[in-house]
Order: sequence, then C-alpha cells, then structure tokens
Amino acid sequence: MSLADLNEISDETLMLKFQGGDRRAFAVLVTRHKTAMYTFILRQVRDRAVAEDLTQDMFVRVVQSASTFKHEARFATWAYAIARHLCIDHLRKAGLRRHASLDQPLSRDGDARGATLGDLVHDERPEASAERAVASADIGARVNLAVNALPTEQREVFLLRQLARVPFRDIARMTGTPENTVKSRMRYALERLQEALSEYEDVARNAK
Repeated sequence: MSLADLNEISDETLMLKFQGGDRRAFAVLVTRHKTAMYTFILRQVRDRAVAEDLTQDMFVRVVQSASTFKHEARFATWAYAIARHLCIDHLRKAGLRRHASLDQPLSRDGDARGATLGDLVHDERPEASAERAVASADIGARVNLAVNALPTEQREVFLLRQLARVPFRDIARMTGTPENTVKSRMRYALERLQEALSEYEDVARNAK
C-alpha cells in the first residue's frame, strides 16, 4: 500500500497496520493528530515547552501501548485518554489542576498573532478568522472568565468535547463518571458561556 493510500484510511485501520509492523502507518497518525494533540495539551498545562514534551511522551506511549489497542475502539479517544493522564500527572506534580478556555490566546508571547483555540477548532477560513479578530478582545475576555470560573470537572468535559470531539460515553469512561453526569457538566458549561456572552450581545445590539 502506498503512502497516499495510507492517508485515505481510518485511524483505527492505521493502528492495525502499525501493530502489524508498518511504521509508515504510525507516521501518518502522528502527522494527522500532532497539532490538535499539542493544542489540547497546551490548553491544560499552559506552557509551550511542557506541551511539546508531553505531546512527544503521548506518542511514545502510543507506541509502547500499541499492542493493547482494540480495533473496535476509537483511536482519538484512546490517544486523548493517554494525553489526559499525562497532563493530570504533570499538573499534580506542579501543584496545579486547571484547564484553559477555548478563547484564550494560544501563546503568551504573541507569536500566534492572537489566535485562540476556538479559532483552530471551529473554522480555519482566513475571512472567518478576520471576522472573529474584530470582536475577540471583548468576547474572548468574557468567555475566558466564564470558562475559568467553572469547576475543574466541567472545564475538562468542555475541553474534551469541544476540542477533541470525544463522544460523551467515552468521556464518561475516561473520567469514571456516569454519562448523564458528563452531559450535565457540558450543559452547565454551555449555559455559563451563553450567560457570559448575553451581556455582550445586549451591548452590541443597543449600540446599533
């Protein structure tokens, strides 16, 4: 199978091929997921160097644990579970346990030109990014405060669902929480975000 063919098959099939000794399949998985995985980790540890190290550690764990992967499992959920545990271990050792919001700038040194995690998750069109940039200063601050005000468990569900697109049932397994509780946490987070933005929308409407 050519590299072009490998690029067309699912993550789960790539893992099966890697289990069978095809190193190219793993290379495709890394290329396909490394950016999103790095962003996911960065939003939790808030340190670019640490995020880079943990992203590498995550893929090392994937290699080490490849034999335990089951075809019926979803690769992304399995990999993000590994990343989540690495982040928890790091934050515990650092005496921290926090998660960032989707609307916080990706870096504190400005090299991301104000881009936010939400920009990466939802829409990468240049014109859409330009439109968001106009209101990002006001909206971003409100959303950031609202998400950071959430309890840790609710922020975690929000991040896993919104960024990693992990199904609720899988988040429930990852966190050892009933699925209905996970859905409630997500609903609460979204309500808080809507509440935070409603004031901004009222101000904008009255200004017209």
